[in-house]
Amino acid sequence: MDSRSSSDGLNSTPDSSSSPTSSPSSAVQRALQLIESDDQNSKLQGAQEIRRLTKTSHRCRRQLSASVGPLVSMLRVRDSAESHESALLALLNLAVKDETNKIKIVEAGALEPIISFLESQSSNLQEYAAASLLTLSASAVNKPIIGSSGAIPLLVETLRHGSPQAKVDSVMALSNLSTHPSNLTIILEAKPIPSILTLLKPCKKSSKTAEKCCALIESLVGFDEGRTALTSEEGGVLAVIEVLENGSLQSREHAVGALLTMCQSDRCRYREAILKDGVIPGLLELTVQGTPKSQTKAHTLLHLLRDSPYPRSELQADTLENIVCNIISQIDGDDQSGKAKKMLAEMVQVSMEQSLRHLQQRALVCTPTDLPISTCTSEVSLK
Repeated sequence: MDSRSSSDGLNSTPDSSSSPTSSPSSAVQRALQLIESDDQNSKLQGAQEIRRLTKTSHRCRRQLSASVGPLVSMLRVRDSAESHESALLALLNLAVKDETNKIKIVEAGALEPIISFLESQSSNLQEYAAASLLTLSASAVNKPIIGSSGAIPLLVETLRHGSPQAKVDSVMALSNLSTHPSNLTIILEAKPIPSILTLLKPCKKSSKTAEKCCALIESLVGFDEGRTALTSEEGGVLAVIEVLENGSLQSREHAVGALLTMCQSDRCRYREAILKDGVIPGLLELTVQGTPKSQTKAHTLLHLLRDSPYPRSELQADTLENIVCNIISQIDGDDQSGKAKKMLAEMVQVSMEQSLRHLQQRALVCTPTDLPISTCTSEVSLK
């Protein structure tokens, strides 16, 4: 995600003062002349023009790429919040959906002042800085540079104490940065999981925020420190399970991936913690309604959650029904047991109906000698 919207995402309004008859090329030339002026008021006007022109136009972002240097210089002007804000917003719009400009902004030295704004007393500057880092971190080239710049601890601090919008943009920036392996240890050292959970628990589980929180958690639980942090927080595993049940398809994939990573790393340690928070109904639903990756991960996790991850005998087929019945027998009496049994019964019924329809369709086109000898099965086989 490059920004909070297809424009700068900061609730800006179009500048009605621009002439509808002026051509884009003349407007671009005027903006470049203003931003390259030695007069600070002209520079400020130029930054505002660049922000307006690049709000929705990719062509203007390309044409105004030369303004990156002067805009970055404006970020370094002392005691000028207006210049800082105008330059940040212009740079943010220049970077949106433009990989070349993202890289050019970092190469021009923008990171140092942007990172310093995360500690600003101005909530606007802090928000614009977090949004800028979110946008710039979408570039694969920029990820390791941002990671080694000192931005990560300050993003985690913003996630703890920033404004609501700054928190959202910070967690999304951290999620972007986490896809570069060298950044993961830096993120872990900043201990972000309590703050991620604080943001995740009350938010809508189908939201983009929940998706990015779960993506970040999935990356972090690949490390023992991350798994320990998640299980040490009250309701930490439950928050992930709630996303598994009610999140978007992508969020649910991250959630089941996080739980599977934990169980695979140390089944004895994490199996009970995952089971007790009622994961079975959500996993059952994922086996039929998730993405292909989610379905595979849900099946594998169900294997690991039963009393033994291996088939108990050749007489008991290694089917989803038998696996879930085995798990339910261990948690009988809990509310989740009844819900899981009901869901399993519905899945078996659907499987039987699908098998019966398949046989009926074959009967219409096959001769009697071609018909299968076996009848429909009540087992839902593992994929």
